[in-house]
Amino acid sequence: MSTTASPSDTEPTSMISFVGAGPGADDLITLRGAQRLAGADVVIWASSLIPESMLDHCRPDATLHDSATMTLEDVLDVFEAHPDAMIVRLHSGDPSVYGAIQEQIDWCHEHERFFEVVPGVTSVAGAAAEIRRELTIPKRGQALVYTRLAGRTSASMREFEDVKSFAAHGTTMAVFLSGARPDELQDELLVEGSRYTADTPAVVFVRATWPDQQIVHTTVGGVAAAIRSTGATMTLLVLVGDVLEDIPVDARSHLYDPAYTTAYRLRSERGSTEGRASARSTH
Repeated sequence: MSTTASPSDTEPTSMISFVGAGPGADDLITLRGAQRLAGADVVIWASSLIPESMLDHCRPDATLHDSATMTLEDVLDVFEAHPDAMIVRLHSGDPSVYGAIQEQIDWCHEHERFFEVVPGVTSVAGAAAEIRRELTIPKRGQALVYTRLAGRTSASMREFEDVKSFAAHGTTMAVFLSGARPDELQDELLVEGSRYTADTPAVVFVRATWPDQQIVHTTVGGVAAAIRSTGATMTLLVLVGDVLEDIPVDARSHLYDPAYTTAYRLRSERGSTEGRASARSTH
């Protein structure tokens, strides 16, 4: 039996919605996420990762559980105790990125509970917006890696997925969950064989998009000092890569280049473009 809800399914009378709250700002939750909160009987949220003001989207009579001190088993007990309720499990950012939702999804399958996943704006997207940057720029970086230091949960990581392994590629990197070990992070970014240098641009974010956010522009060689300067060890994100360099780009994107054709745009002999849609008669 499939217990996954979809827009085409008959609307269930009870469901568990894994909702991405976005990076922090109240208005960066999706419309669907806000609607799920407004209709929820029970909400499980993490006060350590999500502003309390996000709960303004909830009904006044909704039952709230703060998961900051809860274990997985505690969360599942709440699911078990409310078989007929509309439940929102509210995760920071997007639930698919370090959201630890797979164990909960497995439980839903095992117990034949309807569930859905509502995506959210990632903290990386929020951070990039705050510094007004594109993270995929021609000839500076066309790939983006999400990773973290191994730390206490090193058993969760495969050996070729650590920071120092990705540093060998020199691509744009977003490093999560690593604020408590600034020197280790800097050392792994500059490990022998890394394509980063001490001068590669980096930006440290604490609680990106929150009212009290901190943003520190630095370089890979200054990452450790920049992290320490914030005084934070949690809700900290580090972006690294040449796309952060504060000079004009030296290569134009093909996407809107008049000389580059796409499935929707034709190139004229003069190098200007004609849209396929506009080529049809509209009168």
